[in-house]
Amino acid sequence: MSKLLPDHLLSGYRSFLETRLPGERELIRDLAERGQHPKTMVIACCDSRAAPEVLFNCSPGDIFVVRNVANLVPPYEPDGEYHSTSAALEFAVNSLAVEHIVILGHGSCGGIQAALSPAFQPLSAGDFIGKWMSLLEPAAKAMGSNNLMTGRERQSALERIAIRYSVANLRSFPFIAEREAENTITLHGAWIDISSGDLWAMDPETGDFRMTINE
Repeated sequence: MSKLLPDHLLSGYRSFLETRLPGERELIRDLAERGQHPKTMVIACCDSRAAPEVLFNCSPGDIFVVRNVANLVPPYEPDGEYHSTSAALEFAVNSLAVEHIVILGHGSCGGIQAALSPAFQPLSAGDFIGKWMSLLEPAAKAMGSNNLMTGRERQSALERIAIRYSVANLRSFPFIAEREAENTITLHGAWIDISSGDLWAMDPETGDFRMTINE
């Protein structure tokens, strides 16, 4: 008989039941009964090393999270196709009334690496990653043609450019642009170095990234 779930997940769940659930039982029950009311939405990469709930030490109900390859936000396109990230934005803004949207990028991003690599081979016939990362094609080409930068420098630069790109795309959604004009929602960009844990935030005026906490 095959296992219902991998052993490490069952072990983690058992630890949750024994150590964390007792202290958060009332919170979880309240969330179940009253619904969720997070003030912040985080759009993060699906990379297993960059979980926003862990990085920001959040409890259940604290943040509304969407994760995709390279934490990208596509432009507003009401074309009748399937748009997972756009659907999540619509729900978070129009139903949950979040007050903040954070684009959270990270170092050593595989999606960004794929966008920069001319030798990248599709992983399947559909080439879903290639199609998704083509959102950054102009910037990726500019980075790739810059011979004065090392590969690591190009990668880090495009990771941050992608964040600025996604923040700009957020403003292409009418319901977000309207709320930003009314000062009822704030857009943020952030980048974390997964090797050091250093968190950098984007200056909304200049687009520069600044370290958030200096120990």
